[in-house]
Order: sequence, then structure tokens, then C-alpha cells
Amino acid sequence: MTTAIAILTGLEAGAVTKKAVSFPNGSIELKGELYLPYGTKADSQLKAIVVSHPGGGVKEQCAGTYARKLAEAGLAALAFDASYQGESSGEPHDLEDPYARTSDVYAAVDFLSTLSFVDKNAIGALGLCAGGGYTIKASCIDRRIKAVAGISIFDIGGSMRAALGDQTLATLANAAEQRTREAKGEPVLYMPRIPDSKADLKDSDPVFLHEAVDYYRTPRAQHPRATNKLALRSMPLIISFSAFDQVADLLTQPLLIISGSESDTHYFSQQAYDLARGKKEMFRPEGATHVALYDIEPYVTQAADKLIQFFKENL
Repeated sequence: MTTAIAILTGLEAGAVTKKAVSFPNGSIELKGELYLPYGTKADSQLKAIVVSHPGGGVKEQCAGTYARKLAEAGLAALAFDASYQGESSGEPHDLEDPYARTSDVYAAVDFLSTLSFVDKNAIGALGLCAGGGYTIKASCIDRRIKAVAGISIFDIGGSMRAALGDQTLATLANAAEQRTREAKGEPVLYMPRIPDSKADLKDSDPVFLHEAVDYYRTPRAQHPRATNKLALRSMPLIISFSAFDQVADLLTQPLLIISGSESDTHYFSQQAYDLARGKKEMFRPEGATHVALYDIEPYVTQAADKLIQFFKENL
């Protein structure tokens, strides 16, 4: 595990310093990038934010963008690759395990809690897209998370169940059969997360899917470790997961949800907001779509300014 002393050694002059870190989630080693305000000292008591990337993303994309903006405002921010994804370990790689991704948030809080320059009573969590769903789920359980925010929140389980409809049972059967084949030594079977190119899209596909292809599969934000591969054995894990099932009973922390005024996935943000019974706020940047909030100005700055205000007031 990366130590506080190692992190603080050689901080570069400037508004923000980014440090590569690693920390465990059980037997899996998670790789992250910790963004710190310049001048952080061993006895600083910074408010700190865990930042979870979207499904299929990596820490170098929009999670890192927001982590840097938070650090520019004087907060510590940790963006990290999920278990089985990016630079993090776990086999088979490119597995989407919502339960592991939820526990990744706990592990990230564990790590921040070991750092001398972090205020252990001022840790918050931010998630984007599916990472927002995982972050809300984790915040229902982990009382060390004192404030929670989500951008373009997405319930990956609810979305998958709706998309599959009456094909759900057949999908589960196929995944179960494939798992047996892999247990016997056959190679892991992968499927694409999203269409691999714009040419593979249909006009009838949802707007956010068109946006995702433009973001992940073009030079706009393409990254070699965001592989667009999904292990088929992910499907039962995704289908069985519900991001919001404990919100009404257990989410008591202050909640900020950011969802573009033109987002076609806003219904997930609205669902989470309606279920939450504590202090809550919805911010809808005018003109922003689901993916525009990942990297398009002025929406990113608008969202970041709201996040900074929210975390500073609630941590």
C-alpha cells in the first residue's frame, strides 16, 4: 500500500499534484490516482472525496477530470480503477461486478482513512453514471461517507433488466452455461459493452448510447485500458443488482444529484432523488446531456462548482 510519506514526497509546485497510489480490496489490488492541493502537509486535515468512474471507464477519463477540479478547490480526491478493470487486478479482467464495485468504494474509504493528511470525519463520495449507482449503494452502508454526490446516475441492474425484458432468463441460462465451460478450462467469453463504432449504431438506439460511442470509441476520450469488453459472466451479477433498493431506509447523508436538463437517463436520477429522505439537492445544468457532463464545457465547470460547494458545506 502506498504510504502517506511516499505520497507527500516530491509534491510538485502548482495548484494540484497527482500521485499514483495502490490499495487493496481483499485480494485485489486497486490502482488509483490521488489528486492533492499543492502545499499538502503530513498534518493537513483535508476533506477527501472518493471518485468512481462509469461502467466501462477508467480513472484517466471523466473521474480524473472531476478529481482534479476538486483538488484545485482544496480537496483531496481519489479516482481509481474498479476491480477487474483498468490497471487494477482481478481475473477475469473486464468483469463488471456491481458488488465488487460497491466494495471498491469501501476500500477507497479505508485507504483515505489511513492518510495522516485526511480528516477521517470529512470523507465524501462521488460517482459518475454506473459509478453513481455504486456510490449511492455504498453510501447506504458505509457510515464513514458523510456526503454523497452523483453525476448522470445510472442503475446498471435496473437498466439491464429493462433492456432484456423477456430475454432475462435466457441470458442467465447462457451465462451459467458459459461459466461451466470456463470452469472446465475454456477461455473467458467477452461481449462488447457498447457498439464499437458509430457505424454500428442504429437511429433507434438511445441518445446516451450514441453519446457513449462518441466518448469511449473515438479520440474524444478513448483510452487503451477502457477496452469495451465485458465478460459474459458479468451478466448475472448485473441483473441481480439494484442501486437504489436501500436508499429510502439507509441513505441519510446529504445528497447532491447532477443530471443534465437534456439527459435521457434522468429517470434514474429522479428515482434516487425521490427515494432519499434526508437533505438533498438536484442540479440540472441547462442544455447538458448524460455524457456531456463527462467532458463538455461549460457543463463540467458548472457541475464541478456545485460539487465543490456541496462538499465544502457538508463535510
